[in-house]
Amino acid sequence: MRPPRKHRRQTVSSTPTTPALGAPSSAQAEQTTFRILGAISFSHFLNDMIQSLMLAIYPLFKTDFHLNFGQIGLITLTYQFTASLLQPLVGAYTDKHPKPYSLAVGMGFTLTGLLTLSLAPNFPILLLAAAMVGTGSSIFHPESSRVARMASGGRHGLAQSIFQVGGNAGTATGPLLAAWIVLPHGQHSVAWFALAALLAIIVLTGVGRWYSHQHRLPKKSAAAKSAPLPPGVVRRTLAVLLALIFSKFFYLASINSYLIFYLMHKFHVSTEVGQYHLFIFLFSVAAGTLLGGPIGDRIGRKAVIWVSILGVAPFTLALPYASLEVSAVLSAIIGFMLASAFPSMVVYAQELMPGKVGTVAGLFFGLAFGLGGVGAAVLGQLADLWGIDAVYQLCSFLPLIGLLAVFLPNLHTPRSAAAK
Repeated sequence: MRPPRKHRRQTVSSTPTTPALGAPSSAQAEQTTFRILGAISFSHFLNDMIQSLMLAIYPLFKTDFHLNFGQIGLITLTYQFTASLLQPLVGAYTDKHPKPYSLAVGMGFTLTGLLTLSLAPNFPILLLAAAMVGTGSSIFHPESSRVARMASGGRHGLAQSIFQVGGNAGTATGPLLAAWIVLPHGQHSVAWFALAALLAIIVLTGVGRWYSHQHRLPKKSAAAKSAPLPPGVVRRTLAVLLALIFSKFFYLASINSYLIFYLMHKFHVSTEVGQYHLFIFLFSVAAGTLLGGPIGDRIGRKAVIWVSILGVAPFTLALPYASLEVSAVLSAIIGFMLASAFPSMVVYAQELMPGKVGTVAGLFFGLAFGLGGVGAAVLGQLADLWGIDAVYQLCSFLPLIGLLAVFLPNLHTPRSAAAK
């Protein structure tokens, strides 16, 4: 009887050994995924912090270089326009020819732009510096969005939110750093932020190594699982998404570029108080971005897009008539709701056009930058002609374009429904 028992013990003891050997590699895979998502989100934080720093020090430029609102808008247009033109091209190219280390190269453009910005003697050099920062962003966003999807483990909305919230947190931090560092110490202090770009280059070089390794692994045919929609439906859906992005980013341009001036004009607050109000708005944008993607994974992207774009309209319509304290609350609600849409929009479009991750990311981030830049320039001209109050009253109607979301087809089955 003993030999069979001995054999049975060996069989039982060897059974847990197999999962035990497999478990570390599974855990390591999850750890690697979130480590890369954290790295790319942190790099996004540094990249967008630098961009919002430019927006936040507009009062400094306006005073030192004697600029009007139209010229302020041209600075925004320049760096966002370079990003708008180049991002779709970068995304389409890297879909066919992946470039893992292009992320670090793009941040090198940003570093050079910062140093140029700190030494710019006149308005044309300011525009050149803005163009270099825009070029860096145009290289960064399509490829970093691809990395986020590669590291998602199938939870695309969550990964997109983690990636994007880093950028929004950086955007919210920029005005504070401007108030603490640049405004008190002047234009040359911008050079200190080149250290942030240098840190991002180091981090992105490590991400590039991981990206290069993933590219050499056998590829799964994810696109084959998705039945393509008719071309007419794809074109119509993209047109609706374009209109929604126009509504979102034209309105955001009115806040990002001119909220400080609006508060200074209407409530006679100091620049520092305006910076804090801008921080409240941008922080709420970061919070909305973090939650928008996971909610889209669970209840469907179309529902998130519908609620976040159209649902914000009552608050935008009330903002031009609110007191200083109430306007801070309204702007926080507006920022949260508007921002929750963009992660779902990006993933929705990637599901609409499977296999074109970089093209979609480049197109949507490019449109975001381009429309934001055009919006800043147009609204700046209107502010010079009609006044900043009229601009805010006009922009309050933009979210009503969200009614077009009713024409979006259902592409995503919510997780709770799929589980049943």
